[in-house]
Amino acid sequence: MQGMSERQYAAHVGLSRGAIQKAKTAGRLVLHEDGSIDAAASDKRRLETTDPSKTRKAPAPKLKPVPEAAVAAVGDTLREQGLSAPAVGGGTTFLQAKTANEVLKAQERRIRLQKLKGELVDRARAETLMFWLARDERDAWVTWPARVAALMAAELGTETAAMQKVLEAHVRAHLEELAQPRIAL
Repeated sequence: MQGMSERQYAAHVGLSRGAIQKAKTAGRLVLHEDGSIDAAASDKRRLETTDPSKTRKAPAPKLKPVPEAAVAAVGDTLREQGLSAPAVGGGTTFLQAKTANEVLKAQERRIRLQKLKGELVDRARAETLMFWLARDERDAWVTWPARVAALMAAELGTETAAMQKVLEAHVRAHLEELAQPRIAL
């Protein structure tokens, strides 16, 4: 046997055996004397005689591009866990992405458990609570001179209005000092 059988040629070109038989009957294949198919000559003849609009094109892979932010997040997660992260622009392997996904799921479960145990609180709720506590404390200090000025004036034997003005000035100065941002080292 000099050439390929119908099955071999079908596998070679990616067509069914029935399609090869039709091409053979239509004379679009070059055959050797023993009836086997000359692959190189048949490929050339099929290319010349086949209508391009009737050929099947291989489907393009349906891969979606991965955003750089996602790749960076995978790298960050892997680095946080002490694992090797992909090089910038080097791409992420499936195993790295799967590992990062499993790590993130474990972190989410740990956070959910800590919330259920009461070890974690909602940040927005805590900030709101602190705001109201600070406001109440400020209001208590602002009204304090009016409440105690008469008692202090009686003890020291001074005028109540003067005592209240002095106390208010010192309390306001102290509250303004507390409102200034501090740089923590």
